[in-house]
Amino acid sequence: MPSIVKLNNADIRQADGSIILQNINLNIGEGEFTYLIGKTGSGKSSLLKTLYAALPLEHGSGEVSGFDLRNITRRNVHELRRKLGIVFQDFNLLTDRNVQENLLFVLRATGWDDPAAMDKRVGEVLSEVGLASKRLSMPFELSGGEQQRIVIARALLNKPLLLLADEPTGNLDPETSDDILTLMRNLAKQHNTAVLCATHDYRILQNFPARIIRVISGKLIDDEGAALR
Repeated sequence: MPSIVKLNNADIRQADGSIILQNINLNIGEGEFTYLIGKTGSGKSSLLKTLYAALPLEHGSGEVSGFDLRNITRRNVHELRRKLGIVFQDFNLLTDRNVQENLLFVLRATGWDDPAAMDKRVGEVLSEVGLASKRLSMPFELSGGEQQRIVIARALLNKPLLLLADEPTGNLDPETSDDILTLMRNLAKQHNTAVLCATHDYRILQNFPARIIRVISGKLIDDEGAALR
């Protein structure tokens, strides 16, 4: 199975430069669904930010979707993020634009310029998340679950090799959380997209079992108890 994420002897730093995870190794294969769990402040979000190059990797080596995190340039960051989908707990939709315009904004920002192709892609991703009828809806007209489905649609626009989800069900009720996890699992399987889902919701781990990586005391521990170092 080809690797989408590879970290070797990597130190993960917070925004202030302090090390929160030290000398870690991580390998995530193509199409693999993996949970990242740990207490608030344990380093889950910092790890995800390192993987999408919002935080620098200064020690060890790292590669995501073929991009070298140690030597990535500003232009390469833009290209890397075209190959990633990112889903946050807070939806971060543009509140003054309808669903279609939210998605078109991302396509323009990532280099699309063919109106017909853009319109087709918006329709495709909305159909994939079951919200084709909400194309002209404003974010405030949607439920929390519907907004998160739009966020997932946005993440799928560029057919990512890797989906990074940071507490994607944190603001949702249990039933809606289950719907979102089912959607993410199905989409990952259909497109052979790797998923790294950071969560502290142990209920969804029981309902939707998959590989688990635990963040404990500055280390990554796999679900069989072995330190990834």
